[in-house]
Amino acid sequence: MNLHYRSVRRTLLGRPSSVRWLHAVPRPLSSSHEAADLPQAPVHRIHGLVVDCEARRVSVAGHQLKLTCMEFELLAHLVANQRRVYTHGQLMALVWQQAATGDMSTVDVHVARLRQKLGPGYRALIRTVPQIGYAFEPPATTKPRP
Repeated sequence: MNLHYRSVRRTLLGRPSSVRWLHAVPRPLSSSHEAADLPQAPVHRIHGLVVDCEARRVSVAGHQLKLTCMEFELLAHLVANQRRVYTHGQLMALVWQQAATGDMSTVDVHVARLRQKLGPGYRALIRTVPQIGYAFEPPATTKPRP
């Protein structure tokens, strides 16, 4: 699944200004039925970590984090594809939408900043797979014993 929750501004960069304004103005819905048909962006909740893709907000233990656009995109992508390992090149293509050429340290830098902002209780959710890349690993839920 290749969903990106980019802001309107980021999505419309590079288009002529007249096109930007045309697409950026919200159009009124003709009926409440159409509003119900609009797809809802997911809200992921993992042990106190909440990633709201529609509002583009992340909170940890009830405290909202201030993430950059790309930090949010990276976290949202990893959370939406839990336990799947992504290489640096795949993350560059899927999150940054750039060809994976040259130095991949930008992925490492963004992951390091993201871990720092998540804090000590949540930074381990982003697992480093040596020589490959990263994966989002939620904690295993323990089942109560009978």
